[in-house]
Amino acid sequence: MEKVFVTGGVGYLASFLIKHLLERGYIVHATLRDLSNASKVGLLKGLAHAKTRLKLFEADIYNPSDFAAAIRGCAFVFHLATPLHHYDNNPQYKDTTEAAVAGVKIIAESCIKSKTVKKLIYTASVMAASPLIGDASGYKDVVDETCWTPLDLPYKMYFDYIHSKTLAEKEVLSYNGLGIEVVSLACGLVGGETIQSFVSDSMALLISQALSDGILYKGLRSLEDLDSKVPIAHVQDVIDAHIFAMENSNMNGRFLVASDFLKSVEIAYLIKKQYPYITILPKLVEDTKRETKWGSTKLEQLGFHYKFGAAQIIYDSIACAKRLGVI
Repeated sequence: MEKVFVTGGVGYLASFLIKHLLERGYIVHATLRDLSNASKVGLLKGLAHAKTRLKLFEADIYNPSDFAAAIRGCAFVFHLATPLHHYDNNPQYKDTTEAAVAGVKIIAESCIKSKTVKKLIYTASVMAASPLIGDASGYKDVVDETCWTPLDLPYKMYFDYIHSKTLAEKEVLSYNGLGIEVVSLACGLVGGETIQSFVSDSMALLISQALSDGILYKGLRSLEDLDSKVPIAHVQDVIDAHIFAMENSNMNGRFLVASDFLKSVEIAYLIKKQYPYITILPKLVEDTKRETKWGSTKLEQLGFHYKFGAAQIIYDSIACAKRLGVI
């Protein structure tokens, strides 16, 4: 019956995490930007055990001091919220990077001041773990936890997000051992299922070829160009990794979370193999011929096991999109 805190409560991963934490018997504090939003509040209040073990707080990453009350009395903190777009009417920060870094700083310091928080688990992104060589002229042979995305990349799409996630992850890791333990989980592109009423941005990118969406496919290819291939993971494995990080007292530091590392052309192949009636436009299938290897095994060395492989991730993602009427 320990108390845990989850930021960004109605997000794709956060809502799924809250569901599983409640099912495992935890008391959950969660934040939303607007408690007057009935549909978002209803999503969380409708979860099993929410009436007795879920408490919601109003907070905004652009006002990180809002989070202190939600952290108070908690043993573990999951920080998933991150700004995707900069609010120009907020003079406090000049861009999303400043807001994201300030957010992790305030939350980490609030965890330390609370005297109750044992561990802070931060949801990072593989976009911060690019194997690109510094001048972007090529890739390292292997992707692992030692890889950090260069901050002077020539990419435009999602650059602000990449920059903010890289600097925010480095900032949160700097607090490891300073009164709390910190775990950073740099997650791949996540798909499989959702408790939301719409397909998440992550899942939409993953199945963009099946959606025949050229703009989303451009995003998938941007990620592929950043990481050499596309790291992917099932949402259930990602949630299990978060709970594993909390419950494993020997775990701290940085971990990459992805069960598979595929070229976008291989994703297209899996879509066609499992759903032969889905038409994929030829212009949405490009083979980069890259052979970078996935070298991250830190999570598995601690005893974590991925339950879902690439074929199941793609199958479940398409099935989810069909259920929600996107395909």
